[in-house]
Amino acid sequence: MAEPTAGSLGESGDDPLVIRDASSGAAVPDAFQRLWNPHRMAYIDAGREGRGRGHDDDCPFCEAPQKSDEDALIVARGEHAYVLLNLFPYNNGHLLVCPYRHVPLYDEAAPDELREIGELTQTAMRVLRAVSHCDGFNIGMNQGEVAGAGVAGHLHQHIVPRWQSDANFFPIIARTKSMSQLLGETRRLVAEGWPGDH
Repeated sequence: MAEPTAGSLGESGDDPLVIRDASSGAAVPDAFQRLWNPHRMAYIDAGREGRGRGHDDDCPFCEAPQKSDEDALIVARGEHAYVLLNLFPYNNGHLLVCPYRHVPLYDEAAPDELREIGELTQTAMRVLRAVSHCDGFNIGMNQGEVAGAGVAGHLHQHIVPRWQSDANFFPIIARTKSMSQLLGETRRLVAEGWPGDH
């Protein structure tokens, strides 16, 4: 069925999910637009229950390599570390580079892990530049919950592509980020652009 247009909202129809007459609803209309993101409830519920914070028994970065690349949003696998898309990205193409080993802090990582994290970061930048034509990057790590790490128990480096035109009022005023590409499509483009066997 085609998406309803603004002109069709007042018309009669068989679809119970389409609001036909806003005046008969159980609320008073206001000036706000709603951007529905029900997929975020998994993240909210996990936070409430203490899950998904990177503890040994429920670490998402330990679980991801056990899944298929498509299911885990993995774009490349190395010997000591791997690259995946952030499930809750700051920008399209927001990647994370993680060691396989469950280690929380940068100064606790082994030399081989650090070397490969650096190499994967360089490759990720080149691939993102090629497939998304970004103008720059934010790259960094939040170390510990007090520093803002969402998963403090497992080291991960953020690679966030940036464009000259990607700044607007949405994140500041509405605490909303407009994403122009679905995660699966982004994963496919980055994985296909990744050099060599992965």
